[in-house]
Amino acid sequence: MTAERPRTILVTGAASGMGLACARLLRARGDNVVALDLAEAALEGAFSGNEVMTVAGDVSSPADCARAVELAVQRFGALDGLIHFAAVLSNAPWDTLDQAEFVRTLSINTVGSFLIAQAAARPMVARGKGAIVLAGSDSILIGAAGGAGQAGPAYTASKGAVVAMARSLARALGPKGVRVNVVGPGITETPMIENFSPEYRAVMQARYPFGRFGQPEEIARVAAFLVSDDAGWISGQVIYANGASNFG
Repeated sequence: MTAERPRTILVTGAASGMGLACARLLRARGDNVVALDLAEAALEGAFSGNEVMTVAGDVSSPADCARAVELAVQRFGALDGLIHFAAVLSNAPWDTLDQAEFVRTLSINTVGSFLIAQAAARPMVARGKGAIVLAGSDSILIGAAGGAGQAGPAYTASKGAVVAMARSLARALGPKGVRVNVVGPGITETPMIENFSPEYRAVMQARYPFGRFGQPEEIARVAAFLVSDDAGWISGQVIYANGASNFG
C-alpha cells in the first residue's frame, strides 16, 4: 500500500500574526507548508532552514498569486488547501478616509482574496478536491468606525465583501469538489493592533467576556480545522472566533 502523501497548504500573511501561527501549526501536524508574504527577509526571519517553503509575493498581484501556486505544485505535486490571512488595516474614520486609502484597502483585502483564491482553485478543481479558507473579521458585525487604532469603514467594507465573495465561490466551486469558508477573528494580539491606544485597548477588552483579546494560535486552530477533511461537510460558512464579543 502506498503511503498517503502529506497535505500541502499555502498560507498567506505567513511572516507574522495569525498567518505565522497557522503555518507553524500546520507544519507541526506534518503538512507541507508554503508560506507567502510580501518580503522575503520577513519570511526568513520567521522560519528557519527548510522548515517551510517560503515565497515572497503580493496577493494583489495576479502574477504573484499564480507564481506562488505554481511553485507549490512544482515542489510538492499538488495543492490541497489555501489559508489566506494577508491583509492591511485601515484605521481612518469616515471623515478623513480618502479615495486612495479606500481603494488600496479593497485592492489588498478583497481583490487580493479573490486573486489568491482563484489561483489556488485552479489546481484544486483539476484534482476535484481542495479547501480554501479566507479571513473575514467580526468588525463587519459591529460596524467598526475607525480611530483610536480600530478598523474603519474601508477595512470593514473590505472584509464584508470577502464574506459575500466566499459564499459565491463556495457555490461555484462546490460541484468541483472545492470547499470555501471564512474564519472571522475578533481582536487578536497581532502587529495589526499595535496602534491601539491604552484607553481604547482597555475599553475593548472589557467587551470580551474573557477579559482579553484572542491569541494568533487560537485563530490558527480554527483555520486549520476548516481546511482539514474533518470539515468536509462545511462550506460557504463564516466561523467567528471572537470570544463571544458578539455572536454573529
